[in-house]
Amino acid sequence: MSTLEERRSLTATLSTLIFASRWLQVPLYLGLLVAQIVYVVQFVKELWHLIAYALDNHHVPEAFEGFSGEAVTMLMVLGLVDVVMISNLLIMVIIGGYETFVSRMRLDQHPDQPEWLSHVNANVLKTKLAMSIIGISSIHLLRTFIESSSRTVDPTDMMWQTIIHLAFVLSALALALIDRMTLPARHRVPRSVEGVTNGPAGDAGEPREREPAH
Repeated sequence: MSTLEERRSLTATLSTLIFASRWLQVPLYLGLLVAQIVYVVQFVKELWHLIAYALDNHHVPEAFEGFSGEAVTMLMVLGLVDVVMISNLLIMVIIGGYETFVSRMRLDQHPDQPEWLSHVNANVLKTKLAMSIIGISSIHLLRTFIESSSRTVDPTDMMWQTIIHLAFVLSALALALIDRMTLPARHRVPRSVEGVTNGPAGDAGEPREREPAH
């Protein structure tokens, strides 16, 4: 009897230790917070370059020599958008990953709680990350198209960028489809639609005709 109790105690201890190992991920998310600060600094630097160019059109950064004024402004703005989208991706990974794999944040009553955080899970997080990567890839592809109008761009590089972007799109569609396929059938259809009433137990129920108004 004591041996059985010892085994149960050992199992409980191991389970507690393994479950507590999730806190080892905290330094990883703190490291991503440092990366977020780096991106803020990068954004401020690029914003300053944009302001300097707007005040003095004769001062063109070396990377944009040979471009028209409109193209230079557009490329610099796209650089800012690129930094913002990557920063958003970092926030999504930090908050969503911590909430999913480490611990609850207890933000139910917080007025600034992100809408997607209330129903986040591993599948939802992967799909949202894939959509963010598509957005970042779109920015880079657009920059390449703009650069091609002002200087020679290797057609092979442009072709591969387009193929990689389409691969990201297909990957996101595949993740969304797999996520939908893994959902229970009752979660794939609305709980109530026009002219259809759910069953009393909260299941899908059988459609029934709406009673005429008196």
